Amino acid sequence: MLPDMGQAPPVIHWFRRDLRILDNTALLHASRSYPSVVPTYILSDWKANHRWTGPNRQAFLCDSLKALAGNLGTIDGRLIIRTGDPIEELGRLVEETGAAAIYYNRDPDPHGKLVEEKLARKCSEWGIECHGWNDVTLHTPDEVLTKSGDPYRVYTPYSNNWLSLDKPTPLPKPGKLDTPKNLRSDPLPRLSHWNLDTAAGGIVEAGEKAALGRLKTAVSARLADYGGMRDCPSASGTSRLSQDLRYGLVSIRTVYRRVHEARKASRSPSTRESMHTYIKELAWREFYMAILHHFPNVLKEEFNPDWRGLPWETPGENFEAWKEGRTGFPIVDAGMRELCETGFMHNRVRMIVAMFLTKDLHIDWREGESYFMQQLVDGEIASNNGGWQWSAGTGADAAPYFRIQNPWSQSKRHDPDGEYIKRWIPELKDVEAKLLHEAPEGNEPLAKDYPLPCLDHGEERKRTLAIFKKHKEQLGR
Repeated sequence: MLPDMGQAPPVIHWFRRDLRILDNTALLHASRSYPSVVPTYILSDWKANHRWTGPNRQAFLCDSLKALAGNLGTIDGRLIIRTGDPIEELGRLVEETGAAAIYYNRDPDPHGKLVEEKLARKCSEWGIECHGWNDVTLHTPDEVLTKSGDPYRVYTPYSNNWLSLDKPTPLPKPGKLDTPKNLRSDPLPRLSHWNLDTAAGGIVEAGEKAALGRLKTAVSARLADYGGMRDCPSASGTSRLSQDLRYGLVSIRTVYRRVHEARKASRSPSTRESMHTYIKELAWREFYMAILHHFPNVLKEEFNPDWRGLPWETPGENFEAWKEGRTGFPIVDAGMRELCETGFMHNRVRMIVAMFLTKDLHIDWREGESYFMQQLVDGEIASNNGGWQWSAGTGADAAPYFRIQNPWSQSKRHDPDGEYIKRWIPELKDVEAKLLHEAPEGNEPLAKDYPLPCLDHGEERKRTLAIFKKHKEQLGR
């Protein structure tokens, strides 16, 4: 028996990575096209382990859905939760409600696109409309192409084109949704839904309100010196909006517009330049999404075919030490411990620990890529893949294989006083800062409960150069 909805049938808005009501493309169009909207989220039904996510991100998702449910209530909406295969569950909801259409914002990832293709076919079979909208990026991958219509493989020409394009403006909040009152909904999820126990204790607050607060702080304080402070892990020098963009707690249009307007209003040349630097980071995000769109094989193999088939070490004790932050390299261990305790890691440190895994431990970048996705609250498949392949020297716009960061000099340059290191490694709080940036002499650890370095960086650097050189010679290059 269908719910009593009067004359006009409702439409379904399928929430995915757009967990907000402000500036939500598909939700706004749904509300303007039909008098009644069924806001829906489909929970996945995997249990315990997943290659691309873990308890930190799922905990953030749970809290974001709770906040979304409350926000929808302010516009006479009700979040309907279902669990299982999204196509099957949407089909059941169409049958229950007599819905005339399904609205959604498109997913940039390969799996999400396959689901959308299947949904379009099913909607045709069901005799209803299907409307997908671009919402995750300012420009779709097919909007930013070379003059010959090919995808870019290098960031700088891509970004020059991207920066030159007119940017879409933010959209208003929808009016009342008038969601039918008697629809069944599963309860809001907890970690136990996926058979997960606990998440990191230092995860940032979830929900649209918290995200908008972070955006306000970023624009008013953090981004004014972004160019100078973004590489300093001990400072509040980055936007901290990555998880909000990943889950769509705030839209990319709103972020761009607020930063763009603040930049125009500033009288300080350095502030304007810093904010422009941040805007170019938004272009990096879309560049990696474009790479994934045009070259989805990057999830399985190296973007640069020259480096496919490189010999990698089998993960062992050193891989476990890397994950747990006990390699004996303070900047590496601090980053991994920050990740463990907060589900976040400073971006400069992400590069350091990724290059350490691939160039010092000689472990396949795919192992690190997967581990990051399981731990990071802001895990974004395209950016994560791009960052790992950059560090490994195998990707689009990657660091050349012979550019191998020295973890000792990296910490000296970016954390000279050891503030970041000591924050996350309390065993080192009484160690003189300069000693944190060089291999300890003899066989004496830096502190009683802190391990000696698990390797000699200089020797492993030589080994990496030899491995890449040999592989290159075998290809006849």
